[in-house]
Amino acid sequence: MSADKPTRKRRKGLSDEDRALWKKVTATLTPLHPAKQRFDEALNEAAVEPEPLKPAPLISAKEKKKQQLNTVSLPKATQKPALPPLSPLAKRDRRRLVRGRGKTIDARIDLHGMTQHQAHDRLRGFLHHSQVSGYALVLVITGKGTAPDASPYGDMRGVLRRVVPQWLSLPDFRNYVVGFEQAHPSHGGEGALYVRIRRRKGFGGDYS
Repeated sequence: MSADKPTRKRRKGLSDEDRALWKKVTATLTPLHPAKQRFDEALNEAAVEPEPLKPAPLISAKEKKKQQLNTVSLPKATQKPALPPLSPLAKRDRRRLVRGRGKTIDARIDLHGMTQHQAHDRLRGFLHHSQVSGYALVLVITGKGTAPDASPYGDMRGVLRRVVPQWLSLPDFRNYVVGFEQAHPSHGGEGALYVRIRRRKGFGGDYS
């Protein structure tokens, strides 16, 4: 004869008497202070595990360098002050120069027979020397040139007459030159130029 297996008793729910007793017990309990309750709730919320941070997207070294270059502010290019306009001789000074009264020509240079390269270097050196010497007015002789049919050199004889005024207008020469103009016929006319020399204030390169 086999032994009977013990049967588990099913747990019964609360009886009416138990419910009445539990109601009396809960009626005597003191509820939590509202502030303490909110504090407990905050602790419970803080205990929730935060979502993991998403990893930053990978950037190639080339793209990273490009971003760095874009963020670097380049210094602004400094603009050089504009050159003042060329200033020719005053009419009164020109009249007195032609008549040989007052203003005189301090030095002169003749560029006849030179190539453009030779004339450019000689003219630059002459103007520099004139400035250092404190000259105010010099005469630059370019020659009038000859008609193409009258010379085996064609129109090359008149090339200095055309290019020398262009040189004198360049910023490189403007350090020495205040202004220039065609000379009076008594000083060469179309084949010569009066050149006003810029006065040097000091050895630091200040000019006026």
